Amino acid sequence: MNETVEAAINEQIKHELDSGYLYLSMAAYCESQNLGGFAHWMRLQFEEEVAHAMRLYNHIIDRGGRVILEAIDKPKAEFGAPLEIFEQVLAHEQKVTGLIHKLYELAVKENDYPVQVELQWFIEEQVEEEKKAGDIVDQLKLVGDSGTAIHRIDRMLAKRGSEK
Repeated sequence: MNETVEAAINEQIKHELDSGYLYLSMAAYCESQNLGGFAHWMRLQFEEEVAHAMRLYNHIIDRGGRVILEAIDKPKAEFGAPLEIFEQVLAHEQKVTGLIHKLYELAVKENDYPVQVELQWFIEEQVEEEKKAGDIVDQLKLVGDSGTAIHRIDRMLAKRGSEK
């Protein structure tokens, strides 16, 4: 495996774990605000991000490379009102999309076809992630700070993962 690409994937593993840690912190914050559905959504997001990190981890291993884990930063602990929380989620997912695109560009430059194929999954995943977060932002903008409407959205978010 190309050393430059391997190092960049190791960096992306860090970003995915950072994302997971951020979502877990958001879950804890939502729990403290009695927003159990929001917390549930964030916990599932945490699990997805860890799974993304492990997918990249396994890709390196499968190709005979070496995973070198980097330190992840302490996430912030305060996130504001529900709309502010999801605006932060959307901005974070847009940032991750940019990182995935840069990694893909590197894979193209280095002619690393297996990484390009692997990253196609991540590119599609990021479209889905941004859409989910954007839809929730739009709903929260519609309802404002209304307690009843926030409660309904909280109940909707609590159903994530059971809608199949």
